[in-house]
Amino acid sequence: MGGRMDRIEAINAKTRRAYNLVADRYHELFHDELAVKEYDRKFLDEFAGNFNSDSLICDAGCGPSAHIGHYLFDKGIPVIGVDISERCIELARRFHPDMRFEISDMGALPFDNDFLDGIIAYYSIIDTPKIYVDRIFQEFYRVLKPGGLLLVTVKVGSGEGYLTELLGYEVEIYFSCFSLDEIRSYYDENQFDVQLLEQRRPYDVEIPVDRIYAVGKKRPGP
Repeated sequence: MGGRMDRIEAINAKTRRAYNLVADRYHELFHDELAVKEYDRKFLDEFAGNFNSDSLICDAGCGPSAHIGHYLFDKGIPVIGVDISERCIELARRFHPDMRFEISDMGALPFDNDFLDGIIAYYSIIDTPKIYVDRIFQEFYRVLKPGGLLLVTVKVGSGEGYLTELLGYEVEIYFSCFSLDEIRSYYDENQFDVQLLEQRRPYDVEIPVDRIYAVGKKRPGP
């Protein structure tokens, strides 16, 4: 991966176009992936244990299946799905008419300050250059209540740059991989206390790259 660095607005526009194109294929491939991912289910079960029916969680970058957010929704926790792709939101609303969804960039969420109890960013910061990821964490901090929890998952690596193919489609989309230290730094530098930071090996059904799972708690303001 490599190449030029565009402004975040241009990068987001390319991400939107890419996922508008591949949304249906994405749903076909991944909507039921949790059935074979025991670690992920246990991880989400533990995260869900911090919330109840009076909480509100945002599934940021929910995708067309919104299956991560719906996994928590099925436990009785209110969840709002957010995605930059219009097609992803169209499909998510079709598959989960009982949930609420909004079209939005993660860097400019449609919520007031101190509004959410939790945020899930499941492989959703990976389409952002690393120099812009702090902005997303700052936005997450803004909309979370003090003590609110932020869950992030990413793929392990050091590379970033444009890809020219996604799920068999010719697209231009940015992709970033991260290290444990980078993810720890994003939390710490944006006023989150890390509660959990783990790395797991890939499942046999996945691309052979390790994954990082992290949870952090929003620190009280000054």
